[in-house]
Formats: sequence, structure tokens, C-alpha cells
Amino acid sequence: MLSRDAEAGISVRELDSIAIVGAGRLGTALAAALGAAGLDVRGPLGRGADVTGEEVVLLCVPDGEIEGAAAAIVAGPLVGHCSGATGLAPLAPHEAFSLHPLMTVPASARPTVFAGAGCAVDGTTDRALEVAEQLAALLGMRSTRIAEADRAAYHAAASIASNFLVALEGAAERLAATAGVDRALLAPLVRAAVEDWAERGAADALTGPIVRGDEETVARQRAAVAERTPDLLELFDALAGATRSLAVA
Repeated sequence: MLSRDAEAGISVRELDSIAIVGAGRLGTALAAALGAAGLDVRGPLGRGADVTGEEVVLLCVPDGEIEGAAAAIVAGPLVGHCSGATGLAPLAPHEAFSLHPLMTVPASARPTVFAGAGCAVDGTTDRALEVAEQLAALLGMRSTRIAEADRAAYHAAASIASNFLVALEGAAERLAATAGVDRALLAPLVRAAVEDWAERGAADALTGPIVRGDEETVARQRAAVAERTPDLLELFDALAGATRSLAVA
């Protein structure tokens, strides 16, 4: 359990147990990972479960259900959620924190799945924030505090980096298939590009005909897209424009 300094009332010395509400992919993975890290974990529990006696409750429910799930918890424990886009207001009047793993959780995740990932945290009190940071550390994640006013921008960046990337690779997969190329052949290229971006940043990792100024090749590419996957032409033009801007920068 949480041990507090009798005078300051906010120092977290130990975190021994936690209840996790929400039995979806994230709740299940967090329960396994925190259990493997040495915590006594109750859950993942169903929504509305009795968490009386717990000092920390972590809600792994959809964003729209956070407020209702928090309202069902009797006052007393610290209550957290795992949403990247949602602030702490829906957890009121509880002493609250947020813990958002900056990663996609696979359907069959290992207990070590969170190790090395980033993690956005926040708290309504110093103690709540410290609990979030401690949980992130137990999971092997690198935590950073995201202020309320920055959450939408943070979450949009995360969506671009993950969801939009997958959508983009889906477009590449479709076009490649018209040439008889399987996505497995594209995968090493994607991995190398992402690793280069992670190490060097976007401007220095950029390669290809646009950065070389080979607009004749780009024109042939555009013609192929227009012929074979015409619904992707608008996306191709937008990304070619963004790539040109990045190459100039």
C-alpha cells in the first residue's frame, strides 16, 4: 500500500497493490506487467467492480466511460486513467492521475511489452503524479508530464506517428500489390526508415527522388498512382508536397 509522510502527507515510499478496472487489451496487459513487476494486482476487473479498500485504482476503459467509472468509486483511493486525450477533470472529485503508455499494445502482449516505451503522466497532486511516475518506472517506461492544455496536441502527434503511419503503409501495400509485390518485401524498408528517423530526425532521414530533386521520377510515380490506385492520388500529392517542404527545410 501507499506509505505517506505523516507531516507532508504526499510522499510515496511504497506502492504494493493496485486495482485495475477494464478487462480489454490494455487493462489485461497492464495487470500482467504490473504483477510481473511485483505489485499485488486486483484485476483486470469489470466496470462497477467493488474496489473498497484499495488505495490506487487504474481505469482502463474507453474515454467516454471514464467519468462514469470514476463516479462509481467510493471516495478514498487515488484514481487514474490511461487515456492520452483526456484530462483529469472526469476523475473528480478523486485525487487523480493519468498514465498513458505511448505505444500500441499487441493482442497477445508479454509482461515486458511496456519496457522502453514513453509514457505521458499527470496528477492533480504531487502524490498522485508521483504514483503515476512510479507505475511508469515499474513498467520500464520513460515518463513525461503532459499538461492539460497540451493533451490534444500530444495525442494528435501519437495518432500521426502510429495510426496514420499504418494507414499510409496500407496505401503502399495496395499500390505494391498491383506490381505483384507483397508487403513483406516493404517491411524491412519501413523498419529501416523508422529507425533512421528515430536516430537522426525527419530532415536527415529523408531519402528518395524528391530530396534528390528528381521530379521526372516523381512524375512517373504520380502517373502510376493515377492509373492503378486513383483514389490515392490526393494522398500522394499531399505527401509529395509535405516531403518537398521537409527537403527544403
